[in-house]
Amino acid sequence: MPDTKQEHGDSHGVRDKFIESAIKGKILANQCTNCGQYMLETVYFCEKCGKNSFKSVELDGIGTVVTYTILSVAPEGFEDAGSYAWVVFKLSDKPIRASGFLSNIATSADLPLGSKVMVTGYDEKHGLLLKKSD
Repeated sequence: MPDTKQEHGDSHGVRDKFIESAIKGKILANQCTNCGQYMLETVYFCEKCGKNSFKSVELDGIGTVVTYTILSVAPEGFEDAGSYAWVVFKLSDKPIRASGFLSNIATSADLPLGSKVMVTGYDEKHGLLLKKSD
């Protein structure tokens, strides 16, 4: 039986490692030990070969915006955030998409598709924190 984090029930440890990576501006991902495919840490079986044996890797948290949703009226519990975007971005160095919170976005003119973003940290309420980069 493959030795994977998921089979050992180490989800709390994985979450802590994900947060530690985000604080360093990185994305914690899985790399399949069979075929080398990269996937988000939450994937349990390789999308390419179907195996479930992975090693954890930290990837640069820099990418390009592929889509987003702007919340100009924050939902209950997020009133402190003002207007913000929930952003899906493709990492620059690997074929992975991730999502995160980007504050101070009021209109689509504030965040054209293709804009560069980078991971800046993690917040218990907002999740993965992003900022626009040049």
